[in-house]
Amino acid sequence: MNNKEKIWQIVYQIPKGKVASYGQIAKLAGLPGHARYVGFTLKTLPADTKLPWFRVVNSQGRLAFKSGTKQYLQQKSLLEKEGIVFIKGKFSLRSYSWRN
Repeated sequence: MNNKEKIWQIVYQIPKGKVASYGQIAKLAGLPGHARYVGFTLKTLPADTKLPWFRVVNSQGRLAFKSGTKQYLQQKSLLEKEGIVFIKGKFSLRSYSWRN
């Protein structure tokens, strides 16, 4: 299994209503310190992917996309549908973090 497949496998396991950081995914994939590679891997997914890419967030409890962009609004909407509550653009990692 290549590195991209490892990342996909881990992202697939994040349960509904939970999030994981790019760094957490990298570490679980055996790629500690390669959070940006996780981001790149998810950025290159096909538009019609069934992988829950939107459950991967930055380590500050924010979305990585610039606020107000189409991608930001899409990711925020998908997370809100799963019960994640945003307050001033942030959400509680303590409440929503996936502890595998």
